[in-house]
Amino acid sequence: MKNTHFLVAADETEVQKAFHAAVIAHIDGKNALSIKDFHSQIAEALQFPDYEGTGLEDLDEMLNDLSWIGSKQIIIYISNSADWLSKEKSTDKVLTVIDLLDATAEDWKWLDDEEGVDKKELHIIFQQSDRIQALLEEQEIPFGVL
Repeated sequence: MKNTHFLVAADETEVQKAFHAAVIAHIDGKNALSIKDFHSQIAEALQFPDYEGTGLEDLDEMLNDLSWIGSKQIIIYISNSADWLSKEKSTDKVLTVIDLLDATAEDWKWLDDEEGVDKKELHIIFQQSDRIQALLEEQEIPFGVL
């Protein structure tokens, strides 16, 4: 497995075995066909406190906080990834979300202990699909296989 925060996996059981102590936020791609749907799904899965925003800035802010989650390891697992954000008319919007997830996970990776924030380890894991693999490769985002 590559040392990266993006992974692809066969199914959630595989994710649970590999990250048994982590908080796993399961997003069903069939219920997250648009960015708005994804916002709703991830807000519920990660139990965003007082979350009312629907913009990417709001999502970025919440993912860069995560102080309400006690676990050090947090997994965003997206099943049915071939369907995830598939109703978005612009591929650029989908790539923007992927880039946001990538930048956020990278920020957590390099957080200094001196900043007074409990450091988290964020991984984004997609259920294997040709579509997701092509999107990650298009953005030149390294990913591992679980």
